[in-house]
Amino acid sequence: MSKILELREKRAKVWEAAKAFLDSKRGNDGLLSPEDTATYEKMEADVIALGKEIERLERQAAIDLELSKPLNIPITDKPTSISGNNEKTGRASDEYRQSFWNMMRGRRKYDVHNALQIGEDTEGGYLVPDDFERTLVEALEEENIFRQIANVITTSSGDKKIPVVASKGTASWVDEEGQIPESDDSFAQVSIGAYKLATMIKVSEELLNDSVFNLEQYIAKEFARRIGAKEEEAFFIGDGSGKPTGILADNGGGEIGVTAASATAITLDEIMDLFYSLKSPYRRNAVFIMNDSTIKAIRKLKDNNGQYLWQPSVTAGTPDTILNRPVKTSAFMPAIAAGAKTIVFGDFSYYWVADRQGRVFKRLNELYAATGQVGFMATQRVDGKLVLAEAVKILQQKST
Repeated sequence: MSKILELREKRAKVWEAAKAFLDSKRGNDGLLSPEDTATYEKMEADVIALGKEIERLERQAAIDLELSKPLNIPITDKPTSISGNNEKTGRASDEYRQSFWNMMRGRRKYDVHNALQIGEDTEGGYLVPDDFERTLVEALEEENIFRQIANVITTSSGDKKIPVVASKGTASWVDEEGQIPESDDSFAQVSIGAYKLATMIKVSEELLNDSVFNLEQYIAKEFARRIGAKEEEAFFIGDGSGKPTGILADNGGGEIGVTAASATAITLDEIMDLFYSLKSPYRRNAVFIMNDSTIKAIRKLKDNNGQYLWQPSVTAGTPDTILNRPVKTSAFMPAIAAGAKTIVFGDFSYYWVADRQGRVFKRLNELYAATGQVGFMATQRVDGKLVLAEAVKILQQKST
């Protein structure tokens, strides 16, 4: 933790030095010379690099904390029976977990196959063990920033209907003994289903048979990296056709809060307008999300008091802010360009991510046999949709 604090203090000092350099080198026209511009951009790049290192260390600290938790708890009550009722069953059992990974490694035995019948899938694969599925979900959250801020639910099967208030009733002034007018809320429904997302992993037979090779860790990491990136892309720009409906979708996405006056720049006033285009109840939990290049463009903006709009955090676990609201970045947010939706600001708990319970793995023995490899096919079903459009506002660049 001391290393994180040290890096945060260092980043704050570099940023203060960059701001002072920027202020001292601006000419009467408000511009920098090419040499000064190069120097400033180098200082800004150092700030970005330090920020990414801080994020990595914080993730490591969170994982270390999780792994340091005790694996069991002391017995404080007298057992009610000798055998007990806490034995795990089904996909949570040790037998299923061991049989699953024996099957993945190609160690076929009758008792292994018999145990796996619990989690046999209709497509010929096997549902992953419960504890491993939790590992996958945690890894997906680390790879995918959207899962950290969205409302993630688990469904068993079929579409889920989410009731949404379309219009609200109102009160009225009435005369004494006058008739009270009816004014009911009206409700709509948002349907959220599941789209199939899949990836193929190849492992050499030699590596697979090596007892030192941690197959579980490798597959979890690769699955999270591939699926997490594809999920996040869809949660931002998906069109709802064979994939989730993204937050930036023209139909089903957030509302346009501000249209910038320029196709290539963003002003302080436009960010302020975006902030206040969101209703105050949503602003309490709102987050800014944008591309790294967009943050770079707005780092030079100041408010009327001469304070820079972007404020780097110097406290461990506290994100950088704009207008005192957290800022997150994603490579799937568009860069500044004509007509691009460059900044989103809103309460992303109104974006629902629905996981269909049970991720499926299938071992492919013959497909890559000629090259001495074994394939592993991993699939999951997931959907995502913004259930209340007014909860998220978008800044869009002017179209040329």
